Amino acid sequence: MNRPELLARVRSLIRIKRYHDTVTSQATELKALNEDLEARVAQQVDEIENLRRLRRFLSPALAKVVVSGESQALLDSHRREIAVLFADLRGWTAFSETTEPEEVMGVIREFHDTMGAILARHEATVGWLAGDGVMAWFNDPFPCEVPAGRAAAMAVEMRDAMAKRTDSWRHRGHQLDFAVGISLGYATIGMVGFEGRFEYGAVGSVMNLASRLSDEAEGGQILMSARAFSSAESQLDAERVPDVRVKGFAKPVIAYNVKRMKAAGRAPSSGAGSRGSATSA
Repeated sequence: MNRPELLARVRSLIRIKRYHDTVTSQATELKALNEDLEARVAQQVDEIENLRRLRRFLSPALAKVVVSGESQALLDSHRREIAVLFADLRGWTAFSETTEPEEVMGVIREFHDTMGAILARHEATVGWLAGDGVMAWFNDPFPCEVPAGRAAAMAVEMRDAMAKRTDSWRHRGHQLDFAVGISLGYATIGMVGFEGRFEYGAVGSVMNLASRLSDEAEGGQILMSARAFSSAESQLDAERVPDVRVKGFAKPVIAYNVKRMKAAGRAPSSGAGSRGSATSA
């Protein structure tokens, strides 16, 4: 073999070796990229699953805030005017004391199923959901138009849905009914709790008033404070009830019984109170 031919073969072998090294290096890099991609996909799947679980414990509106990445600014303590709704079951104490635990838990599940679907549909912020009651509000963490009107619309839907539930319960011998209280006012809102256990809470007399109105409401009744009614009067068919004396408030509270939501363009009901008489309670 002459020298030129030998050099040509050597050069060819060197090129082949370089190609082999390049392919080997690229295969190693590709394997590393695939492993990294698999790890990222697994992490994202875990995050999606965690978010899915998170939505089970937070209201839809609050879950959106957490998922958006803007939670810190929105969840810091702040003041805002909100419409608060309290609703609970009448006759719960006697029912729970005289009924088997399995039946009590069944009623709780039915109540929560009904409330949960309506709360989600109206995008309310849920303060708490207990065995026999629920507290929610509108206008925080996301502002909305006429929050008291939205609270009233949700309350009407809750009352109508619970009328069917309570009829079913009565057929089973359970004397339970449903009542709602709504108020409008300013509250201090933000995260409360301790490491590992935080909740989104609100503090203020507006919460107390909604709770007291719910306590005073009769079965099937929605009692609304004067300020809340005044802000949403054009949307409501309501009638003024005798002033209510409630614990924690020195003066009697002006309240309105919400019958139904008005259809668009409908004239005010003759039973509704005038705006002039709807002073803040």
